[in-house]
Amino acid sequence: MDRRIAGAALAGAALLVSGLISGCTTEPSAAADRAAPSASAPAPERRDDAGGAAAAREAAFHAWGLPPLAEPPAPPAKKPLGAGGAQVPVISEIPTKEKIVFLTFDDGAEKDPEFVKMMRELKVPFSMFLTDSAINTDYDYFTSLQQLGNGVHNHTLTHPNLRTLGPEAQKREICGQQDKLGQRYGTTPRLFRPPYGNWNEDTRAAAKACGVEAIVLWRESMQIENMQYQRADKKLHPGDIVLAHFRGQDELKGRTMTEMTANLLRKIQEQGFTVARLEDYL
Repeated sequence: MDRRIAGAALAGAALLVSGLISGCTTEPSAAADRAAPSASAPAPERRDDAGGAAAAREAAFHAWGLPPLAEPPAPPAKKPLGAGGAQVPVISEIPTKEKIVFLTFDDGAEKDPEFVKMMRELKVPFSMFLTDSAINTDYDYFTSLQQLGNGVHNHTLTHPNLRTLGPEAQKREICGQQDKLGQRYGTTPRLFRPPYGNWNEDTRAAAKACGVEAIVLWRESMQIENMQYQRADKKLHPGDIVLAHFRGQDELKGRTMTEMTANLLRKIQEQGFTVARLEDYL
């Protein structure tokens, strides 16, 4: 049996037993929406768009064997953090009281088509920090993720430890990737993440010279089944930026990137959080 169908069946059965679901409805097809009602029959009843979208979102999560994440709140009219200032800001979180976190995926070595399918169906936003030496075997893979509305950002040309490089070498790594990503994906990145989270003041100066608006670090990092936390309470906090990677089974001890991402989404939902789009806040 298909893994996602089995997951959906188990999730649906559990909800029926708990009494949380009293029935289900079928989303009308696009063709049915366009068809004109016959003259002898009343027009079909149309479901409320918001309600239909919520039901479709919930069904998509159940199909992947996951509890659904709540819809994120509308982003603020004015972004809490913006461009400007003498120095490029270095951030690990976004100031907010909302129970939201922001997902980021680094590097680009793994190019799992199932991950594209998963994120297309779940519509969970995330930001990509890409290294050219990791993505250059298949640039189009990341185009498919960008087309879902996910941001493409800078993670250097070759993934060096920038603290070991001088100012000009850092500038080549950052500006060179700005140019490549801009040419490949149509938009010059606004955000930059230094490999390993290692940076110094030369990094900030180089980032600013290359047109970067913010250096983005993280508060939590996803491993295979669990997150690593920087804070002693080992909990998510509103506005935290979460790090994950485009990793394959060799690095995930036989697990897939899709399985790792499913575990990540479960951890977020278990703590009562949902996922918002980083670019809407920064």
